[in-house]
Amino acid sequence: MMQILHISTECYPAAKAGGMGDVVGALPMYQNRLNTNASVVIPHYENEWLSNQKFEVVIEGRFKLGLKTRYYEVRKLLKNDLGYTLYTISLPGLFDRPNIYLNTDGNAYEDEIDRNIGFQRSILEWLKRDITNINILHCHDHMSGLIPFMIQFCPAYEKLKKLRTFFTIHNGQYRGVMNWKHASLLPSFPDKHKGLLEWDGEIHSLACAIKCAWRITTVSPSYMEELQDDFDTLTSLMQDEKHKALGVLNGIDNTLWEPSADPMLPFNLKKSLSYFKSKNREILASNYTFDLKKKALLSFIGRFAYEKGADLLADAIRSYIKTNSLFHFFILGSGNKRIELDILALAKEYPNNVTSVIAYNEQLAHHIYAASDFIIMPSRFEPCGLNQMYAMRYGTVPIVRSTGGLKDSVPDIGDGGNGISFLEASRNDIVYSFGRAASLYKNKKEFNTLRNKIVKLDFDWKQSAKQYVEEYKKIM
Repeated sequence: MMQILHISTECYPAAKAGGMGDVVGALPMYQNRLNTNASVVIPHYENEWLSNQKFEVVIEGRFKLGLKTRYYEVRKLLKNDLGYTLYTISLPGLFDRPNIYLNTDGNAYEDEIDRNIGFQRSILEWLKRDITNINILHCHDHMSGLIPFMIQFCPAYEKLKKLRTFFTIHNGQYRGVMNWKHASLLPSFPDKHKGLLEWDGEIHSLACAIKCAWRITTVSPSYMEELQDDFDTLTSLMQDEKHKALGVLNGIDNTLWEPSADPMLPFNLKKSLSYFKSKNREILASNYTFDLKKKALLSFIGRFAYEKGADLLADAIRSYIKTNSLFHFFILGSGNKRIELDILALAKEYPNNVTSVIAYNEQLAHHIYAASDFIIMPSRFEPCGLNQMYAMRYGTVPIVRSTGGLKDSVPDIGDGGNGISFLEASRNDIVYSFGRAASLYKNKKEFNTLRNKIVKLDFDWKQSAKQYVEEYKKIM
């Protein structure tokens, strides 16, 4: 049986900051239904979920990280119903913090480089002592991007050379770039291999993984095409390595996103989709005291970040509201402080048209998907996107910019597709798409036909998990 170890800094429900957490929390479970043995290892944070679980220490040790000797523990989750074995790496002083990436002031941790390298080296220190039958190390994003290099070219990990490395790019904008002075944090390696670590004159974790991993994937086919076409300074590297590159569209966990049995919903889907939607709309409107009697509900759920196009929302919604009143807009998210202030100001300016909740709230997100008629995703780039899949699962029509995984999963209704897509991340394109959504909503027959179609679409992980396993077999 093939043994796979997923290496990530996120894994839902243990620790999640974005879509990577959802992927790593579901993919191994589905792989284990395909006669493989997949497990996951993440850092041991001091967050609420991990603090409420029981673990056993399976191995402990020390290693030199620069001038410091670091103590680490590998812990295994007990009473596990996740569908895979979950390990955590305890590194006192580095990961014993409540947040994954950001300090309380909203900025990245100043010792991020020590944390990332310490995490990767702890895993390799563990594996060289207890490699068991692992065949594949599946590394996720730059935080584990130095592992393919270290097991091939660092004598300290020579015992691990037989392992095959698989690297998935969830978001290519995060690259793990560091000055060469941080090379002292790495185990020694022959100077002739230095070039494999380097890109743009610095140690570059993402570029290193692209060069050294046996296989590279992105989380949608279109995102892989985009990176090979225009990835700024990394474009030529992606083109050089395209022989080992593949885009695999992410899936969603249908057991978590099941409208007929979702425990986070106030009202579950029984027989009528229309009744399911109307009841959840009614409860949401009551909870947040807004009137939906003559309006459709159009929502945004996500991080307030430039890449998500969240900075365009306030201006686009304001422009639409000035001439139209069909939609009530519900915005759930947090992130960039300026965008947060813009959204709060918009809701204050138009209290009868806009409701805003500045927070990350998983339960409320489920309720919004169930209650909404439309969801807007104006992303400047979107490696895959999962919100559009969640939305369609709950009968909510996505309005998306045609990029990355949004392009793959939401073809336009004008082409017989699943939602409304637009080309440019701009206020004008968003406002125009609101108009198209309004026209669709007013045509009740067409709108209900589309809604009943998308709720039956299957974005389950089964196919994607099978594709990953086939790729593992190729590099074995």
